[in-house]
Amino acid sequence: MRIALIAMSGIRVCDERLLELGLTLPGFVERSKAIASLPSLGLLTLAGMTPRRHEVEYIEIADFAQAPPIERAREFDLVAISSLTAQSLDAYALAGAIRATGTRVVIGGLHATCLPEEAARHADAVIIGEGEPVWNEVLRDAERNTLKPIYDARSAPYNMNHAPMPAFHLLDIDKYNRITIQTSRGCPYRCEFCASSILLTPRYKQKPIDRVLAELDRVCELWPRPFIEFADDNGFVNRPYWKRLLPEIARRNIRWFTETDITIAEDQEFLDLLARSGCAEVLIGLESPVPQGLPGLELLSDFKNRRGPGALDAVRAIQSHGVRVNGCFILGLDGQTPGVFDAVHDFAMDAGLFDVQITYATPFPGTPLHERLRRQGRLTHDGDWRRCTLFDLNFIPDPMTAEELTEGFYDLTRRLYSDECTRARRDRFVTMRRRSA
Repeated sequence: MRIALIAMSGIRVCDERLLELGLTLPGFVERSKAIASLPSLGLLTLAGMTPRRHEVEYIEIADFAQAPPIERAREFDLVAISSLTAQSLDAYALAGAIRATGTRVVIGGLHATCLPEEAARHADAVIIGEGEPVWNEVLRDAERNTLKPIYDARSAPYNMNHAPMPAFHLLDIDKYNRITIQTSRGCPYRCEFCASSILLTPRYKQKPIDRVLAELDRVCELWPRPFIEFADDNGFVNRPYWKRLLPEIARRNIRWFTETDITIAEDQEFLDLLARSGCAEVLIGLESPVPQGLPGLELLSDFKNRRGPGALDAVRAIQSHGVRVNGCFILGLDGQTPGVFDAVHDFAMDAGLFDVQITYATPFPGTPLHERLRRQGRLTHDGDWRRCTLFDLNFIPDPMTAEELTEGFYDLTRRLYSDECTRARRDRFVTMRRRSA
C-alpha cells in the first residue's frame, strides 16, 4: 500500500485582534515559530514501525494543500491524519475530501481519543489512545479491505521497552527548527486543565535509555548539531534515570529543550549535569504568580498550590546554572482578579525569565476542566474546537468578566513581548548567570 501520514501542524488563533497584535511583537512571533515548527513525532513513530512492503510518505498539511488535495489523495491507498483539538475541524474537512476520492482515512491523536464517536463520523477508522499497539492491525485490515470503525488501544497498554525507531529520514530538515524525541509518556500529576499524553496513557512510563540514545544518534547521523526537543509532558520525574542519561547526552554535543516542573531547582547535582549536557532551556508551568487560581488546580496532591510560593527562587536557581526558563502562566483561572496581569509582568521581570508564555485557561474536551465548566454552564463555544488554541477565550471566567480578562491579556501581551521588556528580561538572565559563575 501507499500510505500518507498527514500532520495538522501550525499555530491557530481565532482572535483577530490578538493575531494582529502578536505579529508586531518579535517575542511573540519568536515563540510562535518555535511551537509551529515541530514535526509530528506520533506519525513518525508509526512510520518507523510500518512494514517495509508499504511505501510511506510524511506530509505537513501546508505542503499537502499546495498541490490540489484531491489529486494528491488519489496517490494513496490509506491516509492517516493526526490532529490536536484546534485543528480537528480542519482535519475532518480534509478527511471528507480525501474519502470522496475513494481513499480510506484513519484519524487518531488526542482529540480523537477524547471524542471517538465524533471522529468516526469523518473517517473510515479511528484510533483511540496510543497508536503503536494497534497500528499494524490497522494496516493488515486495510490490506484486506476490512477496516473496523474503532481501534481501541486502551485495552493493550503500550510498553515503551518496545518503542520503534521513528522514521526521521522522512523529514525535510529545512522545514524545522528542532527535532522531537520522547523519553516518557504521562505525568504523575493530574492538572485539571491538562490535555497532554496523560489522556492517552493512565500511567507514567519511561523509554529505555539505550533506545533514547539510539534515536539521538540516528538524528545526529542525518543532521549535524541538531536542536532536540524532548517531547515529554514532565521530563525529569525519574531523576536517577536522567542522571544516567545526561552525561551520555553531553557526549553528543547537542543543544536541547524539554518541559519539567520546578522541583529540579532543589537538586544542585542535577542542575550541574543539566547545564553540562547542553540543555538550553526548560519550559515550566508556573500557572499563577499569585495564590488565587492555584488551590485545587492539581487534583491529586495540590502540587501547584504547594509549590507556588517557591516558584521565584526556583526559577532563579535554575537560570543561575545557565539553563534558561520559559515560564508559562495561565490567565483566567478561577479566583484570579485583574491584578494578576501586573503580577505576571513583575514576576517575569524579577525572575529574569528568558522566555515567557501566557495563555488563557482552556477547557479542552476530555479534561476535568471541560467537564466542570460544562456542569456549571460556563462554556461559551462548546464544540467549536477551533477556539481551543490557548489564545482564544471560550468560557465565562470568575470573578473577572470576559472583557476584563481579554483586555488584560492584550495589554500584558504588549508589555511582555515588547522589544524593551524582552531585552530587559534577557539582560537580567545574563547578569544573574554571571553572578553565579
